[in-house]
Amino acid sequence: MPVREAANIITDFPDWARFLMLIRRIVTAPFGLDNDGPEADDRIGIFPVESETPQELIAGFNDKHLDFRVSVLAHDGRISLATWVSPHNFGGRAYLAAIMPFHIAIARNALMRVGRAAESL
Repeated sequence: MPVREAANIITDFPDWARFLMLIRRIVTAPFGLDNDGPEADDRIGIFPVESETPQELIAGFNDKHLDFRVSVLAHDGRISLATWVSPHNFGGRAYLAAIMPFHIAIARNALMRVGRAAESL
């Protein structure tokens, strides 16, 4: 499966994850956090694409509270997903601690959806 196709599947969140993102939007709005990502010509979901090769796509952006990147890697017929987060302050560390269980669930679900799509090819 091409890396861009996998990245599109990964960022096409299911309804339950969209609901969690809505809650995030409501809770973080008073703190001025970016919920839509910065403007960019090339995006995967809300994330601006920073680099792309046939094997890997890296997307993400920096916000007040943390820097976030996601990597989708295609290698030997497998798709891997990795995320990097660099908190800037106490708010970033608190935010990361609060969302981590949800982040893990969303990432696992994303890879399952990629696997199902690859099986149907």
